[in-house]
Amino acid sequence: MQRYFIEIPQINERLVLPTNVYHHAITVMRLKPGARFEAVAADQKVTVMQLVEVTDETAVAKVCHKFTQTVELPLEVTIVCGLSKKDKADWIVQKGTELGAQHFIFFAGDYSVARWDQKKRTKKLARLRKIITGASEQAHRLSIPTVEYIEDLHSLTLEHYSERVVAYEEAAKQGEKSILAQLISRLKTVDKLSQTHLVAVFGPEGGISPAEIQYLQQNNFLLAGLGPRIMRAETAPLYMLVALSYAFELA
Repeated sequence: MQRYFIEIPQINERLVLPTNVYHHAITVMRLKPGARFEAVAADQKVTVMQLVEVTDETAVAKVCHKFTQTVELPLEVTIVCGLSKKDKADWIVQKGTELGAQHFIFFAGDYSVARWDQKKRTKKLARLRKIITGASEQAHRLSIPTVEYIEDLHSLTLEHYSERVVAYEEAAKQGEKSILAQLISRLKTVDKLSQTHLVAVFGPEGGISPAEIQYLQQNNFLLAGLGPRIMRAETAPLYMLVALSYAFELA
């Protein structure tokens, strides 16, 4: 069943579809009166709605029933990525949303070839937010992840994060393969995992510079290898999210 996010605190007995939802549900999906869809408001409750009225400009739906779901990762995860070339950011936010990340932050790394000036940044973030919304609906998430841009790693608000890790290519080359496993094992002993906020940093195609690594180490980031193989910039964040999903949702 199609899911839509409605930007209101909660859904009452009847709902006039917002313009963006009307366009997709009526114009694209061609839903007719009697058709049902799911709506999620800020309270993160899933409401099954039924269309009762459709005109050329508006549509009204009524509540059929509500239910709760457990589909979000049990801990809060922020993915921080250096700017990469072409459409790699699109891929990261789309697949990362499907895998459960709650926040995405992109930064201009020392080795980043790509650069977002003010004009490009505005357009790029708008595009990424649209991709994230679509992926959230497709994945039946209960909330839409956030995305933002910062100038460099020094702009990270570090006090937000109780757990900090950076995927470091040089650590992987040296055979490091236990840091991530140890982190996950320790998190499994945390009483209130929902209050844990993990930040994971990933470099662009050129990797993370020694100066950036030094800064992260000084701020208590763990340097983790992600297995014996060297991954692309757009693959490493997804590897991390899959590992977290397996550990906390399937194992």
